Amino acid sequence: MNASRVRVAAVSYLNSAPLVWGLDKGPHCSRFEVEVMLPSRCADELREGRFQAGIIPSIEYQRIPNLKIVPGLCIGSSGPVRSVMLIARCPIKDIRSVALDTSSRTSACLLQILLKRHFQIAPRLVPHAPDISAMLRDCEAALMIGDPALASDFPGREVHDLADRWREMTGLPFVFAFWAVRREVASEGLAKAFQESTAYAMEHLEEIVREESARTGLSPALVHTYLTENIDFKLEGQNLEGLQRFYAIAHELQLIDHLKPLEFIGP
Repeated sequence: MNASRVRVAAVSYLNSAPLVWGLDKGPHCSRFEVEVMLPSRCADELREGRFQAGIIPSIEYQRIPNLKIVPGLCIGSSGPVRSVMLIARCPIKDIRSVALDTSSRTSACLLQILLKRHFQIAPRLVPHAPDISAMLRDCEAALMIGDPALASDFPGREVHDLADRWREMTGLPFVFAFWAVRREVASEGLAKAFQESTAYAMEHLEEIVREESARTGLSPALVHTYLTENIDFKLEGQNLEGLQRFYAIAHELQLIDHLKPLEFIGP
């Protein structure tokens, strides 16, 4: 590996494709060394310093010290997001236990907030591998995220899109993840490289759609709709308001120990 390159931990889900594609193929590709992995591992690699930048679950920014945020970029949704779902085999009021997909920490935190504040229930939470049949065998409901949730149908089940439920509760979009960089490498030039790489990717969206359709087995139409209508890649305006509200409620419910302000790369 070229020691001068920035080591980047990238999410392996469809929702991150435009943020990652340009790092490999865009105008700054020589600057990055990218490895794809689950969101939870992205956070751990950045925390341990094995990687210098990563797409992290948004809740992990509050738990990992010495990070700065790349301004303007995120994985957000004003709802429905279609890939973060609570699936139940009974009405909400009858849920006694929920199997949590262990791949993402933000979605698990969001679900805990919604269970308490929106649905007003307190089921037992059970960490679980993302196997919907096993999850619903062991528990009355399950949290599914990412491509497995997007690719699945759930006939006969009660299904709740968590971004939809968040917007019902707060009136705001939800930010699931964003680029974070370790403080020692944070610079305006690096932030600009991430931003320009994403801009390049969005200019080549049809190519990304073809590649991701082939990779996931999802139809090109579904992939295109998901990336252009269900996911919002801009960390600004109401998305920032939604992120701040998420942090505030998570702190109130003691899901995070401290509440630190957003610190962006920049002047």
